[in-house]
Amino acid sequence: MERGIGLERAHMDIFTELGVLYARHGHEKLMKHIKLFSSRLCIANLIQACEEQQHWQEVTYLYIQYEEFDNAATTVMNHSPEAWDHAQFKDIIVKVVNVDLYYRAVLFCLQEHPDLINDLLNVLARLVDHGRVVGITKEAGHLHLVQPYMEAVQSSNVYAVNEALNEIYVEKKDYGSLRKSVELHDDFDHIRLAQKIEKHELRRMRSVAAYIYKKIGRWKQSIALSKKDNFDKDAMETASESGSRELAEELLGYFAIQEGKEEYFASCLYFCYNLVRPDVVLELVWRNNLTNQSMTYLLQIIQEHGEVNQLRIDSNKNDKETRKKEEECIISKQNICAQLQPLVVPMNIVCGGCPYEFSWDGYKILNLPVRDQKNCGCCWVMVAVFLASHAAKLSDYTLSDWEAAVQ
Repeated sequence: MERGIGLERAHMDIFTELGVLYARHGHEKLMKHIKLFSSRLCIANLIQACEEQQHWQEVTYLYIQYEEFDNAATTVMNHSPEAWDHAQFKDIIVKVVNVDLYYRAVLFCLQEHPDLINDLLNVLARLVDHGRVVGITKEAGHLHLVQPYMEAVQSSNVYAVNEALNEIYVEKKDYGSLRKSVELHDDFDHIRLAQKIEKHELRRMRSVAAYIYKKIGRWKQSIALSKKDNFDKDAMETASESGSRELAEELLGYFAIQEGKEEYFASCLYFCYNLVRPDVVLELVWRNNLTNQSMTYLLQIIQEHGEVNQLRIDSNKNDKETRKKEEECIISKQNICAQLQPLVVPMNIVCGGCPYEFSWDGYKILNLPVRDQKNCGCCWVMVAVFLASHAAKLSDYTLSDWEAAVQ
C-alpha cells in the first residue's frame, strides 16, 4: 500500500486504509501521513480509527481539516494530556459555533492551565459576556488571576467587572487604582462600596469614600468625611459643586473657628464665592478677626456692587429714554389717525342732543373754506361729497359744479 500511494491514479481508499493501518500498527508514521495526504483521505473513516486507538492529537488535527471546530475543541479539552497545544487551541476556540464552548474553555484553562488564562481571554474578549466570565472565575476562586483581563475590558463599563475590580483594589489597598476606577466607571454599587471603605484604616481609602458620596450627591456625608481626615480642598470642592448655600456657609464657619485654618477660610471664599452671602462673611470676619484673610474678597464685593449700581443707573436712564421715545411715537400716531379719521361731532356736543345751530370754525378740525350749498337744501349730500373729495384728495368742487356735471 505504501508503494501504491505513489501511483498517479491511486484511489482515495488506498490513502485512507494506509492511514488506518498506521493508526493500528504504526503510530509514529500516522501524523506525517495525515499532513501529507489530508486532501486525499476519507477523514471521517480515519477519525473513527484514530478514536478507537486513542490517537487524540491526530483526531484533533483531522477535525480541524474537516472544519469541525466544535469537535476539535471538545477533543482537546477532554483529552488535554495528549491533545493540548495552546497556540492551536486559541485558533480553534475562536471558530467554534457553540458559544457555550467559550465558557467551558475558560473554566478548563483555569483548572488545568491557569498561567495561560489571560492569553486565552484576550483572544475571546470580543466574543464572550464579560459578566459571565467574571462569575465563572469568581466561582472557581481565581478572580485575582484575571485582573489584567478585567482591566483591559473595563472600558465596557460592565457591572460585574467594575465590582470585581473594586473588590480587588480594596483588598490590595490600592487606593490610586480604586479612585481611577470609580471616577471613570459608574456602573457599580456606590453605597455599598462607600460604606465598606469609609472606616478603612488608610486615610486615602477613606478619601475615595468621600469622593463616591460626592459623586452620588450625598454632599453632607462627603464634606463630613473630608473634614474628619483634613482633606480640606476636597471639602471645599464638594461644597462648591453642591450649589448649597447652607453647606458652603457652614464650611466657611468651620474654617473661621478652627485654629490654624485661616488660609483655608480665604480659600473657601474663593471656591464658594457665588454661594456665601456678604453679610455672613462680614460677621465671621468681625467675630474671628480675619480681616487680612478676607480683604481680597471684600474688595471684590465692593467693586461688583459698584458695577451693579452703575449698571442699574444706566439701565434706568435707558428705560426713561425708551419710554419717552415710545410716548412720542404714540402721540405721533394719534395725530396721524386724527387727520385720517372721519369727521365726527365732539361728544360733549352730542351728549345733550342735536343742536339747532353748529359751527366747525371753533374746532379747527379741517383748515378748509366753508362750502356754499346755495339753494340745494340737501346738506347731507354736501357732507357726503365733501368727505369723498377729502378722502380722495380731489380738488375743491362746489355743489353747483357737481350738479353741472350731472346735468
